[in-house]
Amino acid sequence: MSGRWAERARGIVREEAAAVAALEARIGPEFDRAVETLAAVRGKVVVSGVGKSGLLGRKIAATLTSTGTPAVSVHPTEALHGDAGLFAPGDAALFLSKSGASDELLALSPYLERHAIPLVSIVAQPGSPLAQRSAVTLVVGPVAEACPHDLTPTTSITLTQVMGDCLAIALMERRGFAPEDFRFLHPGGLIGRAAARRVEELMHAGEALPRVPESMGLRELMLEIMQKRLGITTVVDSAGRLAGVITDGDFRRLLMRTDDPWALTARDIMSARPTTITPGALVASAVRQMEERPEGPITALVVIDGDRRPLGVLHLHDCLRG
Repeated sequence: MSGRWAERARGIVREEAAAVAALEARIGPEFDRAVETLAAVRGKVVVSGVGKSGLLGRKIAATLTSTGTPAVSVHPTEALHGDAGLFAPGDAALFLSKSGASDELLALSPYLERHAIPLVSIVAQPGSPLAQRSAVTLVVGPVAEACPHDLTPTTSITLTQVMGDCLAIALMERRGFAPEDFRFLHPGGLIGRAAARRVEELMHAGEALPRVPESMGLRELMLEIMQKRLGITTVVDSAGRLAGVITDGDFRRLLMRTDDPWALTARDIMSARPTTITPGALVASAVRQMEERPEGPITALVVIDGDRRPLGVLHLHDCLRG
């Protein structure tokens, strides 16, 4: 027969389970805004909190990073004494605080404002000072702690962790992060931390982007591919949209089957259905797309915008180097 403390433990489980169940009703449109705010950044998510919230922040940062959202944890006091250099343009901040009134977190506001860093906060008290300074606030309370004196952060920490897990999983799905991507993010994986970076960070763009019109002749095509040294060139139509691609392999096959290929143009020899990717996709997803292409693996992807205009070329070797 269970004793007094086992029964007390079961009671705590029931209390915290009930609080977690009640959290469902508190999740509304602001959660969608929080996900989109964190998904939109081009840098990292800086997670911070004081005391138990700070310890939990390290866990949430690790969960975010392992699911495709690069994140770091910083103690606010350390940030105020030099580590504020972690905050950079393009980042987002995720602050954790039961009261929403931690002086250390509030003191970081000028750093966020200086770099136009959006702040998402998870608090237990609606209308708190931290909530007022946040772009989006996720409120998990008010809540009674499992502590008999309602003092020790217990249930509130559980709720904050659940909310952090909700954010991590939602962001994972928002980014299209698949199970296969985990092996790329493992420290011993093929491309390590580079897998969590975005395609636009590694692609060859601007003057480095190989691009020719459909009417270009074979000799000029060869020069473009040789000069850009990616083994591929994009072919664009008169409106600048992607019409196809030509690879150095296409040239070799053409020379083997055609006696006089020099009168041909890019339109005659291009592959009209190239494999493409968007600039905001994860590098891990790009590598998987190259390796698991139904027609066979390839070593480069064309990066396009919403109008199918080529923005860059991502080569497998760049992904491996990170």
